[in-house]
Amino acid sequence: MISFLNGEILKFLSDPKRIVLLVNGIGYEIYIPEYLNNYFVENKVTIGSNLDLEIYYHVTERQPKPLLVGFISYSDKEFFEQLIQVEGIGPVKAANSLVFPINIIINAIETEDNSLLEQMPGIGSRAAQKIIASLNGKLTYQNEVNLTDNAEFKPIDSIFEEALSGLISLGYKNNEARNAINEVLSENGKKLDVENIVREVLKKNTRKYV
Repeated sequence: MISFLNGEILKFLSDPKRIVLLVNGIGYEIYIPEYLNNYFVENKVTIGSNLDLEIYYHVTERQPKPLLVGFISYSDKEFFEQLIQVEGIGPVKAANSLVFPINIIINAIETEDNSLLEQMPGIGSRAAQKIIASLNGKLTYQNEVNLTDNAEFKPIDSIFEEALSGLISLGYKNNEARNAINEVLSENGKKLDVENIVREVLKKNTRKYV
């Protein structure tokens, strides 16, 4: 079982969000929760960066191909392991749903803030209620990495929204555009304006137009 990896980022992959981490000549494909995109951007983590990741390793008879999910801190991984114990929430669904930093999600669970949980992809009203019923009062969390000090954290800002709107107008699907923008921001940081983000996405030929 793999519980921790240290290596160099070889590439970013989309849909779902993954990275390939090169460790001693071996490339590990690792799912990355969406909220870590902000951490990567703010800390200029890009291709070639060295990265330490706590790893959740999942394999079953029904899913024999190993699934690796990466986290910056052990506390984040520990919360993830508790989250996937909630009925109906598996590892892939959980990883895709984490668009907010873990401390924000835990606060929503403890304060029974259904509305915030329902903003998480794949988490509807019923799932939010199950999460609160299952985990409220049972979570302990040590915020080892300061991803945000803003209690009103938003996973996307106005520049992201404008770039997203521009790409959709060019024919991109919503999820396709989001993933493409995240890749560009991961590689270039927050220095790009809307026009340059769209230009960089088009340069990557993530979609061909006729």
